[in-house]
Amino acid sequence: EVQLAESGGGLVQPGGSLRLSCAASGFAFSDYAMAWTRQAPGKGLEWISDIDSSGQHATYADSVKGRFIISRDNGNNTLYLQMSSLKPDDTAVYSCSKGVSSETTKEYDSWGQGTQVTVSS
Repeated sequence: EVQLAESGGGLVQPGGSLRLSCAASGFAFSDYAMAWTRQAPGKGLEWISDIDSSGQHATYADSVKGRFIISRDNGNNTLYLQMSSLKPDDTAVYSCSKGVSSETTKEYDSWGQGTQVTVSS
């Protein structure tokens, strides 16, 4: 059974930083692309970033480009999202998702429960 468990969320002031983690189990983590998405209150799901299975190719939404960095540790089956220069608009529940192949196709078949990030002074 695929399991994705996010952690690292919390309350941070505007301009601050957070690092989210996603611990993966139940599948061959190093064989699949992974992604982060978020959902703000009252808004739809927003794709943020994805990374291929090797970790060498990543893409970002314009809303986070230059501020967020996605990475992965295939030895520890963990996906990360380093977030900096956070804005109130970044407030959302952040979730990781498992791709359907090694490449970043923007197709996913499993999602975690998410971790809350609140950016507020």
